[in-house]
Amino acid sequence: MPTTPRLGARVLLLDPDDRVLLIHARDPDQPEHHWWELPGGGNDPGETLPDTARRELAEETGILLDHLGHHLWDRETHFHYRGRHHHRRERVYLARTTHTTPTRRPRHTANERAGLIEHRWWTHPELAASRDKLLPPNLAYLLANVLDNTLSTPVLLDA
Repeated sequence: MPTTPRLGARVLLLDPDDRVLLIHARDPDQPEHHWWELPGGGNDPGETLPDTARRELAEETGILLDHLGHHLWDRETHFHYRGRHHHRRERVYLARTTHTTPTRRPRHTANERAGLIEHRWWTHPELAASRDKLLPPNLAYLLANVLDNTLSTPVLLDA
């Protein structure tokens, strides 16, 4: 069981209509276990966390960003995926885009291809009404705070 968390970064990406982009994923070894999450992933050696967030967004969705907005929150998690225990600490950044279609072809890893179901842009009301598993579980609440500009300092979320 790993004791040191793997570092990663994610993007809360908003379009001009304040919809947020989420990835619908599943555990390929337990297909009934699925969830919606922000685009992002693990930090490569020598890479800054903002660079990780931009790279992962481009690889997973094909959307390229020149820059990110401010740091919103950090989240530390323990979970099982593909029969293994994982410990992760992720930093989440705000970003906005004027386009919702990919500007390049996504480059999914074999693991991502096995677990990816779809991408979708969500309005806050759709997210708040969803009964699907969201990561983090209070994502609708956090999005409301981002949209209302009441999430002003980075917070730490534990799950």
